[in-house]
Amino acid sequence: MNRLSEFLVGLLFGLGLLISGMTDPGKVLGFLDLAGAWDPSLAFVMGGGVLVGLVGFTVAKKRTSSFLGSAMHLPTSRDIDRRLVLGALTFGAGWGLAGFCPGPGIVAMGAGESKAALFVLTMIAGMLVFEVVDRRTRAAATRRTGA
Repeated sequence: MNRLSEFLVGLLFGLGLLISGMTDPGKVLGFLDLAGAWDPSLAFVMGGGVLVGLVGFTVAKKRTSSFLGSAMHLPTSRDIDRRLVLGALTFGAGWGLAGFCPGPGIVAMGAGESKAALFVLTMIAGMLVFEVVDRRTRAAATRRTGA
C-alpha cells in the first residue's frame, strides 16, 4: 500500500506541475527575470506549496505514525552549515541556468522534452560526483582524526 500511495502522490504532484506550467523552463526563467518581463506566477505556485507544507508539517508534528501506519520520522536538524549553503547556491544556479528544478525536470522528461532529459542526466551525474567526493572527504577526515 505504501508504494501505491507514493506513486499516487507523485502522480498528483506531477500533474500539478504540468497544469501550473512549471515544467516550462521559459516560465521559470520569466520568474527569475526581475529586470525584464517578470512573470510572478511561480511565486503563487511556490506560495501554495509552502501553505500545503505548513499544514502538512503542523498535522505531522502532532502524530506518532503516518496515515498508513508507518512511524513518523521528521527532520530534527536545524543547522545551517557550509554544505547546506553551498548546496543551496548550486541548486539555485542550476535552476536559474536550466530553468528546471528536479521535480519539474523529471516530469518534463517524462513528457518527452529533450532539454529536460539532458538536465536530469546531468543532475544524476552531479549527484554521483557528489557521492564520490563526499566519501573521499569523509574517509580522509577519518584517517586524519584516527576515528
